[in-house]
Amino acid sequence: MSALILVVFMGAAVSAMPIAHALLVAAMAAVASADRVPLDVVVQQMVAQVQSFPLIAIPFFMLTGSLMMGGKLGEALVGVLSALIGRYHGGPAQVGVLSSTLFGGVSGSAVADASAIGSLMIPWHKRLGYPAAFSAATLAAAATIDILIPPSIPLILFALTANASIASLFIAGVLPGLLLCGGFMVSCWWVGRRRNFPRDTSPFDGAAFRRHLLYALPAVVLPLLIIVFLRFGIATPTEVAVLSTLYAGLASALIYRDLTWSRLNAAIVHAGLATGVVLLVIMASSAIGWLLTFDQTPQGIAHWVQENVHVKWLVTLLMNLMMLFLGMFLDLPAAVLLLTPVFVPLAQSIGMDMTQLGVMMVVNLAIGLYTPPVGTTLFITSALAKVKVGQTVRELVPFYLVAFAVLGLVSYVPAFILQ
Repeated sequence: MSALILVVFMGAAVSAMPIAHALLVAAMAAVASADRVPLDVVVQQMVAQVQSFPLIAIPFFMLTGSLMMGGKLGEALVGVLSALIGRYHGGPAQVGVLSSTLFGGVSGSAVADASAIGSLMIPWHKRLGYPAAFSAATLAAAATIDILIPPSIPLILFALTANASIASLFIAGVLPGLLLCGGFMVSCWWVGRRRNFPRDTSPFDGAAFRRHLLYALPAVVLPLLIIVFLRFGIATPTEVAVLSTLYAGLASALIYRDLTWSRLNAAIVHAGLATGVVLLVIMASSAIGWLLTFDQTPQGIAHWVQENVHVKWLVTLLMNLMMLFLGMFLDLPAAVLLLTPVFVPLAQSIGMDMTQLGVMMVVNLAIGLYTPPVGTTLFITSALAKVKVGQTVRELVPFYLVAFAVLGLVSYVPAFILQ
């Protein structure tokens, strides 16, 4: 049955069918081919998976991102970062990396970041004379920092599937996210210096910087508030999501005064549609996950690895290679939901903490977002920059090196993320 699921799913995915639909088709094919699998139980598993209180956090975090970055705040954020680092080599590209990092503390979605920040930054980079492919590469890689900096929708999905702590995963994702940010900024500086990219050589204007900082302060403060609330147990992740939406609405209405009924309606519709897509993927993935568990596929894989691979670091390497490969083809939410039941027994067999596994999985799958052939942020930023995907991939080489270095730390130095 597992082989049939894989063949049908890959065939449907290759035919450009949406991932959620491909998963449902594979599940139906498996049910139809096996008399011992009751259809009503599969449907119950699909429905039960979305009857979860923590899932309420997803639409609220998405709504927060739409409210905060859909108005004047995005321009204010770029203004304060440009005043701070725009004069250095690769400074405008570094502004894009930092903007994505801060936006990660609002939306938790790499796709939302690539679309919002990319549409704002790429035209600016072009006006400055930056190569369009390098701008696309920078923002495609930087957008994935969003899914490590709290709030992170993939980490929420992993926690629900692996029965792990959302708060622990959020806190563990901060340091890898910041390291990726720092590494990507160094890459921008190095490339900008080596290729002599244009930069703003005007002297630092302290008054303008303080003015921009004060204006953008609500966006800078929100990620810190989320971490503090979770770290000290002031509120649950779901409560934090609701509070962050309230905060974003009040900031837009009272501080920036750009919250209109039409913009509020557009933000709610966008968050609702995006949530619907995620929930459909969750339901379809839960059906596949239950069928694979019913067929004892995860246990079989874990048993094979235990019988044939006896060194812990090799097991970890094998898990990373599998995640990297599958992340090149699968959408990130679907990949998290499908791979978690498979890798949890493997991680438990070598004594790996579930928090470490969750962060390691998300870092792996994040790399897949800007790796061909199915790299979501890679396609988005290349389209916005109007360049070929191959040109963007060539500019991504230094960013890949940084990402693999951080992945190595997450995989083999548990103390790096476990507090």
